[in-house]
Amino acid sequence: MMKWLRRLLKGLAFLVVLLLVMQLVPYGRNHTNPPVIAEPHWDSPRTRELAKRACFDCHSNETRWPWYSHVAPLSWVVQRDVDIGRSVMNFSEWTERDYELSKEAGTSVIRRDMPLLKYRWLHPESHLTDDEIVELARGLYATFGIPSKI
Repeated sequence: MMKWLRRLLKGLAFLVVLLLVMQLVPYGRNHTNPPVIAEPHWDSPRTRELAKRACFDCHSNETRWPWYSHVAPLSWVVQRDVDIGRSVMNFSEWTERDYELSKEAGTSVIRRDMPLLKYRWLHPESHLTDDEIVELARGLYATFGIPSKI
């Protein structure tokens, strides 16, 4: 019994040391929110409100950085998701070119590809009802000048 307990304590000590060493990796600590330069011409305040609730943490410069975004390895995942999200579509640095790139936004919402499931788990406020999903998708189609597919 003592041998088993000793192994368990050594394993736990190893995990604690590993987590502490992970905190030294600088990636995942760049929690900046650059200024908002330009947003799309939203079709309605409601579309913006729904997009802000479900999309802005990854797809804008208005990211809310939760406590776990400061603790590796979760900080690495959050930083990567925000970096990728902003590079694909950034509602805070909008240009006319982005309207062309945004054709799939409404479809991604309807298919429930966005927001990501892991994001919805950690952010219950981002959960949209079925009606809100349709409303957001229609609003995104209208905002981006795409004929509604729903």
